[in-house]
Amino acid sequence: MTIDLEDYRACFAKAPPETFETVEAQFHDAARVMSAAGLSDYMEGARALCALGRGHDLVLAFLENMPAVARECGEDVIRDCVGAAMKLSSMTSGDVIALLFASLPTAARRLGDPELLRGYLQLIHQLSAKASRGLRPMLGVIDELLSKLTLSGLKRWANFGADAYRRDLANLTKYFALESADARKMLQQERRGTLFIDTQRKLNFYLRALWGRDFFLRPAAADYEGFRPYIADHVLHLPDAVDDIAGVSGHDLYRAMTAHLAAHIQYSTAAISAEQLSPAQMFFIGLIEDARVEYCAAKEFPGLSKLWGNLLALRNEAKPEHPTVAALESFAHLLSDPAALTGNTALDALGAKFHAGIGDNAGNNQFSWDLGLELFHIFAATRDVPSLRILNSLRIPYRDDNRFAWEFEEFNWDAHGAEYIPASQRQVRKYVSVMEMAHEVDAELAGDDAQEIWVCADNFMPYEDAGEATTSFNDMWGKDPVSPPFHYPEWDYQVQLYRPDWATVYEHRAKKGDPGAVDDILVEHKPIAHRIRRIIDMLSPAGVQRIRNMEDGDEIDINAAVDAMIAIRTGQQPNPRITMRNVITSRDLAVTVLLDLSESTNDTMDGSDKTVLELTREAAALVATAIEGIGDPFALHGFASDGRHDVQYYRFKDWGQSFNDEAKARLDGMTGGLSTRMGAALRHAGAGLLKQAERRKLILLVTDGEPADIDERDPQHLRHDTRKAVDELAAKGVMTYCLTLDPEADRYVKRIFGANNYTVVDHVDRLPEQLPTLFASLTG
Repeated sequence: MTIDLEDYRACFAKAPPETFETVEAQFHDAARVMSAAGLSDYMEGARALCALGRGHDLVLAFLENMPAVARECGEDVIRDCVGAAMKLSSMTSGDVIALLFASLPTAARRLGDPELLRGYLQLIHQLSAKASRGLRPMLGVIDELLSKLTLSGLKRWANFGADAYRRDLANLTKYFALESADARKMLQQERRGTLFIDTQRKLNFYLRALWGRDFFLRPAAADYEGFRPYIADHVLHLPDAVDDIAGVSGHDLYRAMTAHLAAHIQYSTAAISAEQLSPAQMFFIGLIEDARVEYCAAKEFPGLSKLWGNLLALRNEAKPEHPTVAALESFAHLLSDPAALTGNTALDALGAKFHAGIGDNAGNNQFSWDLGLELFHIFAATRDVPSLRILNSLRIPYRDDNRFAWEFEEFNWDAHGAEYIPASQRQVRKYVSVMEMAHEVDAELAGDDAQEIWVCADNFMPYEDAGEATTSFNDMWGKDPVSPPFHYPEWDYQVQLYRPDWATVYEHRAKKGDPGAVDDILVEHKPIAHRIRRIIDMLSPAGVQRIRNMEDGDEIDINAAVDAMIAIRTGQQPNPRITMRNVITSRDLAVTVLLDLSESTNDTMDGSDKTVLELTREAAALVATAIEGIGDPFALHGFASDGRHDVQYYRFKDWGQSFNDEAKARLDGMTGGLSTRMGAALRHAGAGLLKQAERRKLILLVTDGEPADIDERDPQHLRHDTRKAVDELAAKGVMTYCLTLDPEADRYVKRIFGANNYTVVDHVDRLPEQLPTLFASLTG
């Protein structure tokens, strides 16, 4: 990716010259560790921080430290870091934000996970509101804090100081600088025995030595009682810290956890179906499945049996909440060691059955299913099955939550989703014959709230006493079909971040008018249509063209060869270009003509007796005729909006359709109304255009005003978002060109579409003539 630093020269215009040299060096260092997308986020973040006006040190701190953060936690966290700085900008000084950026490499290295790093940023934001005076001293000693505390411990340490010294600012500063006795005491209290980040490398080597492959380990915030390790997407998630347990060190506990999790991955060939099982039954089956995979692992590596056996043999002095917990703990030890009897006849017999059959069923998890249900029935027979909460309190510290072992049937929303819609909101469309329609109709003009809508297979016309009927039952009844929602982000220029899934686009069925009215437009503009035919002749592909006067053509040009021989015999220098080549010329272009259908299109423009909508319809008809004659694939769409939740999109002529009477009827039926959320409409039009196979792609936007909507008070917001949408499409190879009828457009249209990608129509009555000519100039 080419790095353009011109935008940053303006940011650092008042800084010393060596500052910009530092910026340039940092960009090149970042390019070595980031992808093109990550580098783009990096550059956008620096530009946004420049715009804050908090000094060059803040921007330099960001540029210097983010490559190290991206190396540790991935480049997806760059946007989170920039967003955190934007939030802090209204709550603290630029120096403190620069200290935050300086602390991020240490936080990324010690926390080791992007989610934990986001939690760290959230903690800083909370402290800026609760104890802003403590941020600066805390960030000064963050290396020591993170070397001894997990993220959860740091949160508890910081929140204690913020609450205890809320009204004592002098001692608050001492606490967060680790200068008070209370701060050191709380630090020692929250300090855990073994941090994951300190043992991660050893665990990776340990698992590789056992199974000769790499496993992916990630820390998780074990900040609640009952946390258990788990496997998600084949990644082993372990607590970010553990304490020693009854003589078993934290390092050995981590080894037991990782070996158990890895055994699930190594010795599970298929998931167990959870269909028709209660959570308690799943728990008992999972207990047997844990023993099965541990047996397989211990058979290959006998030392693992001793590692797990030491932890299974531990007995807690505290009495469990339910006697079944203690019985299951003893039974788990029995499954590992046949000599460790429980004293319960039924459980000892089931344990003996496990050891007798595991040799032949080591690779079959159906064995776990069968024995697990037997174990469940042993306790169910005496009504000793406690709640799932109590079962999950089983005190085996290295076992996971077994989510990896289960397979759940996915819910089919297409088949069952309607069952969850309230009955008052459901609407059924029933297709019936003409006779059923004639004899059974109760409400001829049912509204949108009708629960059952009948649709006649034929275009059945109702009988009317006064004159001939012109509207069919099908058109009078029911709700117009509306597409599923399409969600698009929207750019917020104030914080320089996207608002995810902010605007929602719905595709509506275009209403039909009279196709003859569009034909009348072509007759009315017959002189223009004649000029359009000449444009078509110039732009139409010429088929096979013969290119002469070439040195390396495909065949000999006889005429040129004869001229060369004549020149040689007359003693003249011959022309060496005596070959020619046949070239097939074709147009490789797809076009979307996007029409603004907002309420302002119903106004009559100065200099014309027609409304903007009528002029737009005429121009669309003429340009569609021109493109149809050339043969380029094109679509004719329109849009309007009623707030960000309802951007309405219409397809008058879509890809693969010809500009026939059907398309002309839809074009004549278009109406103007609502507002102009241009960015969402451009993104939706671009999404369809990008699916076309043609190499060149063009969106030709026809509008009469600037982007605006009823739910957005800031006039600059939608302008910046539209500009961002244009840039996004340009990056994907889609050119956007605007033809605007707004006489005041010069103050904003250039900033949105670029210097050469717009035309302001001074005389609106010339729009039907200018649009086809403009298309020819853009695509010729």
